Amino acid sequence: MSTQKTLVVLAPQPDPRHLSDIARLAEAPQLDHPHIDVVRMRGANPDQSPSVLERCRAHGYDAAYIDNGQAFADFRLLVSDMDSTLINIECIDEIADIKGIKPQVAEITERAMRGELDFSAALRERVALLEGLPEAALRQVYEERLRLNPGAEQLLAACRRLGIKTLLVSGGFTYFTDRLKADYGLDHAYANQLEIVDGKLTGRVQGDIVDAEAKKRLLIATRDAMGLRPEQVIAVGDGANDLPMLREAGTGVAYHAKPRVSAEADIAIEHGGLDAILRLFH
Repeated sequence: MSTQKTLVVLAPQPDPRHLSDIARLAEAPQLDHPHIDVVRMRGANPDQSPSVLERCRAHGYDAAYIDNGQAFADFRLLVSDMDSTLINIECIDEIADIKGIKPQVAEITERAMRGELDFSAALRERVALLEGLPEAALRQVYEERLRLNPGAEQLLAACRRLGIKTLLVSGGFTYFTDRLKADYGLDHAYANQLEIVDGKLTGRVQGDIVDAEAKKRLLIATRDAMGLRPEQVIAVGDGANDLPMLREAGTGVAYHAKPRVSAEADIAIEHGGLDAILRLFH
């Protein structure tokens, strides 16, 4: 694959002055408009990347440097986090809300996603607070509160159409990943198993925790089983526990992510939906 890059700018309401400003800063000699909200700046100088991407953010545009000619169909495996990435909520926070302790749990979740706490210890601490809650609370969250994030259905549909396999890896719970897998035709799904006895949560997790390293291992295992090269894998996440898998993928995408994750990922989507991934590539 060519190492030359194209700067792709996603501008839902493009301002010609902003685009000219970005093109000049990017030293891009050629601009194409394949769609009204997509601008491809061929020949952009990747050395200008930090200042160019910062300028795009200032104008409210998502943007990324993409290998010339790279298409979404070149990927063979999409790996995604669940909470706040594929879906619109942190499931554990919403379960806690039913018990009336959402602020207490959500604070721990936020710190864990920023990488300020050990993920496994923080998960066990939060799950312990859910002890005694009826299993029906999980169904209530799934049916009443959980929604796919904008653009997720388009992204998953493109994967099905192009034969790209999908792997959902979550530090959340199998109750939700299993249902998403069934409802949206995902190929693989892994998460943590809540212990339930007599229809109530015990406050414990069964088995090993799906943490950052586990997510990375699951990506590698699935990639290797499929006989893929790293560049054929794209991974999407939002929290610090997604960073190892984003680094392991050929292309790592931060979706409305914590600042540290956006800074380290290959692509940061901060304004658009998950379908922005499709528009970045041919």
